[in-house]
Amino acid sequence: MVQHYRVGRLSQEIQREVNDILMKRVRDPRVEGVTITGVEVTGDLQNATIYYSTLSNLASDAEKTQKGLDKATGLIRRELGQRLSIYVTPELKFVRDESVRYGDHIDELLNKLHQQDR
Repeated sequence: MVQHYRVGRLSQEIQREVNDILMKRVRDPRVEGVTITGVEVTGDLQNATIYYSTLSNLASDAEKTQKGLDKATGLIRRELGQRLSIYVTPELKFVRDESVRYGDHIDELLNKLHQQDR
């Protein structure tokens, strides 16, 4: 039980810090406008999957953003190590969050159904 609380607390802390690092320290134009939507940390606190979203829906922009985040992973991990008081800084993996796009798709389908009923 205590371990789950710690993992959740660490996830929230990583999310807050990575958002701050992306805004203030990472100067790569490919990662501008990135929003961290969630963080999943493994039970042993060794790995963290960071979910992000962007405003653009273009596949080319998504690919550029992923490359920019992959390139900045070392800087972000080093900054996290300095800011967080944990023994080992987790390995970071950035994954695009598709839930926003999926929600938009559901809204479109519902709107089409609603228009057909009229």
